[in-house]
Amino acid sequence: MTKITPLSDHVLIEPLREDKKKGGIILPETIEKERQEKGKIIAVGPGKRLNSPTGEGKRVSLEVKKGDIVLFTKYGPNEIKIDGKEYLIAKEEDILAIIE
Repeated sequence: MTKITPLSDHVLIEPLREDKKKGGIILPETIEKERQEKGKIIAVGPGKRLNSPTGEGKRVSLEVKKGDIVLFTKYGPNEIKIDGKEYLIAKEEDILAIIE
């Protein structure tokens, strides 16, 4: 597999597909093609650099880490393909919550 290291406050997310059956009802295939809003963090960047006079050059670490399952904004992340597999690259601000 190709190694991807996100820059700044970006994260690499593997979208998690929901089950096609909800309460015994089979959902149409068009639901499967919609962009997912849940995923697993595969890699994180080093953090955002501060540009204030007092914090010049310092990095603010991200609140998410590799392995976290997260909810994110539907259209915030960018879609990419690596070795034939689909991933998303998002800014940390596009992540809404960590699922525990």
